[in-house]
Amino acid sequence: MIFDAVQSLLAPSALLAVFIGTVAGMIVGGMPGLTATMAVALLIPVTYALHPLTGLVLMGGVYCGAMYGGSIPAILLHTPGTPAAVATALEGYPLTQQGRGGMALKVSVVSSFIGGVFSTLVLLLTAPLLAIFALKFGPPEYFLLAILGLVGIVSLADEGRLIKALISGILGLVIAVVGTDPISGSLRYTMGVRDLFDGVAFMPVLIGMFSITEMLKLTGATRIIHEKAEIRPIKREPMPKGMGKFIGLGSGVGTLVGILPGEGATIAAFLSYNIARQHSKNRALFGKGNPEGIAAAESGNNGCVGGSLVPTLTLGIPGNSVAAALLGGLMIHGLIPGPELFTKHGVITYGFILSMFLANVIFLGLGLYFAPYFARISLIPTALLIPAVCLFSALGSFAMNNSVFDVYVMLFFAVAALVLERAGFSLGALILGLILGPIAETGFAQGLIVGHGSYSVFFTRGPCQVLWAVILLLLVPPVIQIYRNHVRGAKADG
Repeated sequence: MIFDAVQSLLAPSALLAVFIGTVAGMIVGGMPGLTATMAVALLIPVTYALHPLTGLVLMGGVYCGAMYGGSIPAILLHTPGTPAAVATALEGYPLTQQGRGGMALKVSVVSSFIGGVFSTLVLLLTAPLLAIFALKFGPPEYFLLAILGLVGIVSLADEGRLIKALISGILGLVIAVVGTDPISGSLRYTMGVRDLFDGVAFMPVLIGMFSITEMLKLTGATRIIHEKAEIRPIKREPMPKGMGKFIGLGSGVGTLVGILPGEGATIAAFLSYNIARQHSKNRALFGKGNPEGIAAAESGNNGCVGGSLVPTLTLGIPGNSVAAALLGGLMIHGLIPGPELFTKHGVITYGFILSMFLANVIFLGLGLYFAPYFARISLIPTALLIPAVCLFSALGSFAMNNSVFDVYVMLFFAVAALVLERAGFSLGALILGLILGPIAETGFAQGLIVGHGSYSVFFTRGPCQVLWAVILLLLVPPVIQIYRNHVRGAKADG
């Protein structure tokens, strides 16, 4: 069956669909506000007129390409093309300012490739087994998974700024609960504004805090690169040593998070980034341009691609919003998730999975070839760059919901982020709180319903106990570091 799937995939129409989908995905991922979910959803009516395999590989190529493409503007312009690229921007943009954008892009594309290939291999070999594992996760586990992510706020804090990082995280949680309560249906903090009934739109906040804020800071500079540093030719600069450990870590974490229904690449990227930061020997470089952070984040969010398709193809439970759109593409062709998808329709299913290997190879080749040209974006004078980025940012914010209100949200959070950053607060911690707040709230409320009002449900279940152990283990290094800093401070005062 695998041989027949390979033959079907090698048909010119299928190969062309993979290539077009991957390139289109890279473009979509590189445009702030245009997400992979939107692109795949828009393709569903188009694929109806195509052969099922051709339509599926087209959507799969868009998924893979967009997940990598979001890192390009994140590294070069501090403008994450997708929410999953936020963690990449934290390390990639400082490297661009140092004239090392080409190297950062190289780390990004290689890490994305390895993470994507690893997760697709896991999907190909172990999908039914891992789908059973995913079913063991319920609301209590999702609550603790969100707590696990929030623990990263401690690791995101710069030395001496832990309190401000925690305040930033809490502020993100507060913003996340604006809107309609998912359990009771009551309105919270909407101030009577109808546009806030569904909550604060995430992408306009993200674009405002990272893209517009950075453009405001660049108004006094002539270009992105500090001083007179020149871009180093990527072909002469080798891949930094020691990246394998962090790529492997991100690939594993990303695939595991992707398998859990409802989780997303953003959580996978931040979780991988936080674990890498705690286990790095160069922790002091994080936030200042550490390629280890790029390697972990990019392999993590691309590892989520194959992982998210495990419950989608085997159980019909989408791993994330993009997988949900792909599920619609499957069902429009009469392909119902389950055992028959791997037996009766095995040629199409395995052809689709194998096409994702090909999509990863395509964006690897394009990414490495065009990286030196992408990197030269950082040399464009800010007089031209700032208006262009602001225009695309406004269009991206508007395009999400066709709402002018979202453009105002973008502008408000751009100014607020500039003030908070100048005051020493952590934008990364705020975004993390904003992402994980709804997941934690929903998981906690539904967990109490499952446990009939008893909090023991968060401690007695097997997966919950494993997650508590991981949470405590992740808290140990920062607690030790805080204690050491306290002891040093006491000795200095003495």
